[in-house]
Amino acid sequence: MNNSPLLSFYPFSFTVMLNSILVSFPFLIILLIYLINKNNVFDENIEVFKGFFNYKSLKLLMDSSFNKHINVADLKEGMMINNFYFDNDYVKQLIESNKKTNLKVFKSDDNLSKYYFKTLTAGGITKDDMYLLKIMNAQKIISNQISIKLGFPYVPAILVGLVIAIFYGDLSMLILKNIIFVI
Repeated sequence: MNNSPLLSFYPFSFTVMLNSILVSFPFLIILLIYLINKNNVFDENIEVFKGFFNYKSLKLLMDSSFNKHINVADLKEGMMINNFYFDNDYVKQLIESNKKTNLKVFKSDDNLSKYYFKTLTAGGITKDDMYLLKIMNAQKIISNQISIKLGFPYVPAILVGLVIAIFYGDLSMLILKNIIFVI
């Protein structure tokens, strides 16, 4: 019996990333099903059933599952802000004048508002961003509700992918090898 890891034709770093994706995929599906049930997505949006695998339905499903509205007072460092729309040029100036910000202001494409801001990276908002948003809310410059994105920590999946790559090799090659033996 051969106990050495199954190697692939691409570099080891790709093996680790592929293993991480394959390992985390079932957990993401379970998390999505949990969030769909918790948020009653199908009760509010029956049109998702009509074309489940089209782009519009999948986008609606993901947006309604992985976005959450919270009070600005409940913001914490690291939360990811999702498209907060506004018209006030003063808000734009306040955000852009902050040097240690992870927020970026964009010009809005729709006719409902002039601008929107969101976090740039998965690192979320900084302490300075959090305090700025709370102060703007306390001064009634922005509204009390803000939309945040729910994230999935990917570092544990990368660690598991690395351990599997070291001891077992490439999971995609192992799956292909087993499928070929079955066929």
